Order: sequence, then C-alpha cells, then structure tokens
Amino acid sequence: MTHDADGPVRAATDEYTGKKRKLVYPPAPPASPVPVVDNHAHIDFRDGLVQPTPTEVMDAAATVNVVGAIQVATDLESARYTIEAIEQEPRLRGALAIHPNDTVKLAEDGVLDQAIDTIRELADHPAIVCIGETGLDYYRTEGEANWDIQKYAFKRHIEMAVELGLALQIHDREAHDDVIDTLLSVDQLPEHVVFHSYSGDEHMAAILNEHGWYASFSGVVTFKNNESARRAAQVMRPELLLVETDSPFLTPHPHRGRPNAPYLVPYTLYQLAETRNQTVEDLGNVIFQNTERVYGKFQID
Repeated sequence: MTHDADGPVRAATDEYTGKKRKLVYPPAPPASPVPVVDNHAHIDFRDGLVQPTPTEVMDAAATVNVVGAIQVATDLESARYTIEAIEQEPRLRGALAIHPNDTVKLAEDGVLDQAIDTIRELADHPAIVCIGETGLDYYRTEGEANWDIQKYAFKRHIEMAVELGLALQIHDREAHDDVIDTLLSVDQLPEHVVFHSYSGDEHMAAILNEHGWYASFSGVVTFKNNESARRAAQVMRPELLLVETDSPFLTPHPHRGRPNAPYLVPYTLYQLAETRNQTVEDLGNVIFQNTERVYGKFQID
C-alpha cells in the first residue's frame, strides 16, 4: 500500500508473488438472481488506474444486483472518508475502527486513546452500523508488548460496539486463539460478531457456530489452493454466513490479482453455493437475510 494526494493506493505488485498486477478492472460476473450486499469494502483505496466515486462504485455494483455495501474504515482519515461517503451514497453503510496494525504506532505516539475516542464520536452517525475492523494481527505486528496494545484496543472497540448496539467486525490474521480468548474474556459482547474475510479452518468454524458468531467469506474461498476455507464454509451454519470483497484486495477467481470492487462479490456467493451444494437463490436469500439482521435494512428499488 502507498499513499498519494487522494489517499491510500493498493500496491501495483502482488503482495505474495511480487508480480506486477494488471491494473484494469475485470469484467462483471453474471448478475446475482437475488440481492447481495458486500459486507466489507474499502472504497477509499484507489486500485487500478482510476478512483471511482462512491456513487460510481455502487452504480457498477447495481448492474449485478449488489444492492449495498459496508464501507470500512481503518484509521481516522478513512473514518472521515466513510462519513462523507455514506452521506453521498445511500446504498452504503459505514463501519469505523482503528485497525490493529495502526494501534501500536498510535500508542507509541501517545494518542491511541484519543484516536479511539474520536472513532466513538464519529460512530454516532445514523448510517454507521458497525464497529470494525478491529481485532488482532500477528502477521504484520510482532512481539508480546505490541500484541498487548492490540488487545487493549480490541477490547475498547468491543465495549464501544456494546455501548452503541452495533455489530462488530473482526480482523483476525494469524491470531485465531487470542482473538477467541479475547472475545470470551470480556463481560459482554455485541449481539452480532462478524469474522471478516474468515481465515480459520473447519474446527474454528465449529467454535463460531457454537457462539453464534458470523463468518464473512471473501474472494479467498474461490482460490484454487484454499480447500481449508471451503471446508469451513461447509461447516458453518447457514444463518451465520456473510459475503464480502475486502476490496480492493482479495479479488476472487478468475480475476485474482486484478482490481477488486463490490460488483465482484457475486463470484464469492456463487462459490459458496457450489461448495455447500445449494442453489444460488436459496443461499443468497439466506445470506441477504443474515446481512439485514446484522446491519439493518437495505433499500431495494
């Protein structure tokens, strides 16, 4: 990731392979036969050669029956962008938090609590439906002392979601056990807890089922080498399934590595239906009901 005058930009090389990416948006998938909502997107990130406006993003999504998206903030800059975007575009809802990877630097600078307090103030906006993404990331941040900072911030975000009666979206990267332990250690959790871009296995899926926590699947479930994600998707209770892009990242097969956006989320829905041996209509209707249970109603014209 880099930054330019307009904000964050996805890197032009693939994070894992180091290969140059094709920076042209791929063609749209076949339209979903049922309404779909992208449970997690970062439309403030520019990818490819252009930066679409929030309305352009959702107009493109509408062509394939993606009727809404959750714009997710990761820092104060993107939180302010999120407020502006949801006020411009009624098909968007917002999620606000300080990303776990950002908490350590803020703590070193002595402003972590101030940043979280600002998120709390912004979260009073009526179109903010979620606190997130928050959680733990042991992939990019190493060391027990830094992990303790992340855990502190994670608990503060959990408390915020409970206070406001909002859903919680969790970032969990190579920290499964500590994320679950943290959730189970607090006095109260929000009604709806969502593991965004679910990365656990089928055994962890059983834990989510036990506690009524949601698994939101991104394009990774479409990757040919990710049988673990597909086994987890088979295990999850249907009423706990959600779909997302995590755009501009994790573009689904067959366009892996290309720019990603909410209009591509049907690929993930189609994969989940195939994996679970369900029709797209049946599973899609359940996922849409799940989405509205967690985040509230989305207007369908």
